[in-house]
Parts: sequence; C-alpha cells; structure tokens
Amino acid sequence: MSEAESVTIYTDGACRGNPGLGAWAAVLVAAGREKELVGVSEDTTNNQMELEAAIRGFRALERRCRVVVVTDSQYLYKGMTEWVDGWKRRGWRRSDKGAVRNRDQWEALVDLSTRHDVEWRWVRGHAGHPMNERCDRLANEAMDAYSAR
Repeated sequence: MSEAESVTIYTDGACRGNPGLGAWAAVLVAAGREKELVGVSEDTTNNQMELEAAIRGFRALERRCRVVVVTDSQYLYKGMTEWVDGWKRRGWRRSDKGAVRNRDQWEALVDLSTRHDVEWRWVRGHAGHPMNERCDRLANEAMDAYSAR
C-alpha cells in the first residue's frame, strides 16, 4: 500500500478461561479487498489476544499508510489513546506504580503503529457491528478448530 492508501483493521480477541485457550482475528480492508488473519494460543489472556490481533494487523501492512483500527476492547483502545504515553514517561509503570502488563506486546504495537498515520476507534462488542461480529466469529471458530484437533 502506498502512503496515499488507507486500510481499516478490524480486530478482536477471545479467550476460554483467563488464562486459557485464546484466539485473535483481524480483518484488513483496503481498496475493496479484504484479508483475514487468525491465530490461536494455548495459554493466554483475553487482553493478550486483543493486543495480538492489532499487532498482526499492523505486521501485515507492507508500506506506510493511513490506518483506522476498529476494536471492541477498551483495554486496547484506551491503552493506545490514553494510557501509553504515561506508561512510557513512567518507565512502563502504571499510575499506581505497578508494572504495565503485557509490556512486550504494548511496545511492539507502539513501534508498529508509529510507522503509520493511525486512528483508533472503539465499537461496542456483541452489538451487531458486522465486522466486529465477523472477527469474533473468526476467533471463536479458530478456538473450536484447535480444540477439535
């Protein structure tokens, strides 16, 4: 994608148990094309899967572009729009002085997202948003397929 191009990355993470079996899904939409990305992890948390969906979406981008990330995760949305600058200023510490959980994923996501012009959007989960529902379905189908092996 060239700089003038834009892509929307729809993301979702899911987990059965917390920690437990989890999966992430991202659907990239650009120039009338769509690409689905899905993955599974055996011992993870829902928040880790939410982060992984966004990370994998960004990793699939080949060139700098305008990116809109759509998530139903307040953790991901607020992390990137409200919390991350403070975490970095405090040496990856929360305001209560505790260590930021999933720091490796947050650092990867910050690095990947700074390569693009990014807008973060939050949508209510399980509220009928077609692409959010699709990502949720993809993640759950991935867990089902993994469990059936």
